[in-house]
Amino acid sequence: MSKPNSRPTNVNELFKQVLLQGTLLGAAIATFGVTIGFIVAGEPGSASALIGAAIAIVFNGMTALSVWIGGKLPLGGFYGVVLGGWIVKIVLFIVVIGLLRDVEFIHGPTLFFTLVASILGGLTIDALAVLRARIPTFDE
Repeated sequence: MSKPNSRPTNVNELFKQVLLQGTLLGAAIATFGVTIGFIVAGEPGSASALIGAAIAIVFNGMTALSVWIGGKLPLGGFYGVVLGGWIVKIVLFIVVIGLLRDVEFIHGPTLFFTLVASILGGLTIDALAVLRARIPTFDE
C-alpha cells in the first residue's frame, strides 16, 4: 500500500519517479529477458534481451527529458519539443534496428518481445504516474 505522501506534488518529483520506475522496469525486463532468452536461444537470446532493455531505458529517459524541457516552455514550445523528441526517437529506433538486423548474435524474437514488454511497461508507468500525481494544472 502506498503512503499518502508518496504521490508527486510537483513536476520534478514526477519526473524523478518516472525515471526511477522506468529504470527499475528496464532492469526487471533485462533480468527476466536474459533468463528466458538464454533458455530459448542461448547467448544470442541473452544479448538480445540486454540490448532490448537498454533501448527501453534510453528511450524512457528521452521521453521524460523532452517532456521536462518542454514543460519549461510556452505551449507551442512544449508541443515542438515533445514532437521533435518523438521524431528523433522514431528515427533513432529505425537506425538501431536497421543496424541490428544483420548482426549474428541477435535473436530476433527475444529482441522483439523484450521491446514490446518494455514499451507496454513504459506506457503503463507514464500513465499511472500522471494519473496519481497531485500537481495543480493552473496557478491561483
